[in-house]
Amino acid sequence: MRRMDWMRPAPAWLLLLSLAGCGGGGNDGLIKIPDLLADTTCTVATTDGSVVVGSGLPGDPAAPEAASGYRTGMQPVYARSFMVVTNTPLASKAGCDVLKAGGSAADAAVAVQAVLGLVEPQSSGLGGGAFMLYYDAKARTVVSYDGRETAPAAATENYLRWIDDASNQTTPRPSARASGRSIGTPGVLRMLELAHNEHGKLPWKDLFQPGIQLASGGFRIPGRMADAIASNRANLQRDAEAAATYYNPDGTPRALGSVLTIPAYANTLTTIANNGAGAFYTGAIAQAIVAKVGVTASADGATAITPGKTTLADLANYQAKKRKAVCTTYRAYWVCGMGPPSSGGIAVAQSLGILENFNLSQYAPTAMDGEGGKPTVTGVHLVSEAERLAYADRDKYVADTDFVSLPGGTWNTMLNKPYLAQRASLISMTRSMGTAQPGDLGPVPLGVVPSPENGTTHVTIVDRDGNVVSMTTTVESSFGSFHMTNGFILNNQLTDFAATPTDGSGTPVANRVQAGKRPRSSMAPTIVFRKAEDGGMGDFAMATGSPGGSTIIQYVVKTLVGVLDWGMTAQQATSMVDFGAANSPTTNVGGEHPNVNATASGASDPLVTGLRSLGHTVSVSAQSSGLGTVRRTPMRGFNALEGGVDPRREGLVLGDTFTP
Repeated sequence: MRRMDWMRPAPAWLLLLSLAGCGGGGNDGLIKIPDLLADTTCTVATTDGSVVVGSGLPGDPAAPEAASGYRTGMQPVYARSFMVVTNTPLASKAGCDVLKAGGSAADAAVAVQAVLGLVEPQSSGLGGGAFMLYYDAKARTVVSYDGRETAPAAATENYLRWIDDASNQTTPRPSARASGRSIGTPGVLRMLELAHNEHGKLPWKDLFQPGIQLASGGFRIPGRMADAIASNRANLQRDAEAAATYYNPDGTPRALGSVLTIPAYANTLTTIANNGAGAFYTGAIAQAIVAKVGVTASADGATAITPGKTTLADLANYQAKKRKAVCTTYRAYWVCGMGPPSSGGIAVAQSLGILENFNLSQYAPTAMDGEGGKPTVTGVHLVSEAERLAYADRDKYVADTDFVSLPGGTWNTMLNKPYLAQRASLISMTRSMGTAQPGDLGPVPLGVVPSPENGTTHVTIVDRDGNVVSMTTTVESSFGSFHMTNGFILNNQLTDFAATPTDGSGTPVANRVQAGKRPRSSMAPTIVFRKAEDGGMGDFAMATGSPGGSTIIQYVVKTLVGVLDWGMTAQQATSMVDFGAANSPTTNVGGEHPNVNATASGASDPLVTGLRSLGHTVSVSAQSSGLGTVRRTPMRGFNALEGGVDPRREGLVLGDTFTP
């Protein structure tokens, strides 16, 4: 494999940014950096020393391999002052280089997203949206940035349901997802611009250079991307640009390890780098987006496609929003998450608030190993029951609060301790409730229509000043709407709305389509702090988040419980068996995990059989979390960063690392 230009030890753009050096900085007194001899910054250790990510040398973690369901033997990674965790090595490298150059966590997030849209286009990209939780270490404040997509101004409540409300009440073609109706106005770039304006240190234009160089110089297709290209062939080939990008002239998928260049993506990034996010929302790129949303037939003309109604005004008027984070206490910690239009922060907080009424520490996993041990029947039972109750409330009450208020006008109605104690009292230690009922939170007549959610990716970043980014970013399903323009995929995020505006009794659904509204999400970027002596928010303790559609809530809760209740390392909690439940009788126990015997649907696994004896319907289907966790931990007389990356994906932890 040839060495990519931007991956050389000292690329020109990085040297310009590195004049101030990268070895100093003390994080406002919170960290004392030890005097370590080897500079292992942004490299990975091998048996022969260390290797630059993307170099193609032996031991390079970016060398493409077939996608695996689970990588065993992952170890926690330790860093002195900064760290980045993403689900692809090249994105981690881009973010780490920015941090090494003195950039902030917000700077690194921009660089990471630009690369993710190239090397993980099935999960996120410029044509999608994101939620970011940001901790400002100097101000000691947590804020959230909402870059969720919006429905166009012309959307009606039946936008995804019917081709036309009056004259054609049939489903959009070839499906709601694959039509132009699923495409929301992208929000990620406006969100990143807003966060960078407030927290950036390095010039905006320089943060896109890794992505530009990879798009123009080429990168080798990794395993999960190769699988997604192959499995989505029929849908992507309806779009001429997607077909030309991801398939060979004979129509076969571009293979694992083959070199891919996307000059159109390089041009898009260059335009944004030079002219700001506004160049995406107006001008030629915006016109191309509107045109692609409006296509009426497949590239060969054989398939009708229902066009969306997005206009240039929808793009020009899009606004990212800065919102108050949802912060609640859990035992000796403060846990902060994303509020509406995401349901993730509230559902995670509700789950933890219910679990706070039980002594979870006595139900820790047994046979503890590097993979997180074997979860106990009671531990999984309690967590799953708490999540059932949280999902029940989420499904009924949570939507975009710019359109539908929460009960009582505040999330405190759903998160106060007495209410959660009452919800906890509904849990039996000997029998699963199966399907929970939502709590009675007053006269809020909202129907419930389940809304499926799909793929995403997650990024966790800590910079040398102690600022933290936890960002979950998405195009919704694998390769979004299958529409592509200017080198990037357009989302299918509007399918996160309820498919119908009312339930079976005609009661309005909170998460129904409305013009300009943002669909409900389960994304749950999370940052945790220790309680201060006065009970307020103290020092940063950990950050995590995951892709996974509606199961994100389950992945994040099990990771938080693993660290905060069961004393696991960041890697153990991230690696631990994925378990939990939405509001149905089915409880998930990830059968891809080496500590689960999934043979014959788990008939010989004591965790599975124990749960079934309590009335759980257990699924041992493989789970596909993509957790990225960073924890602050004392080590060698200073507060080190400890990172864990999900073994179920291709991710990598990088930073100014050292070996403990």
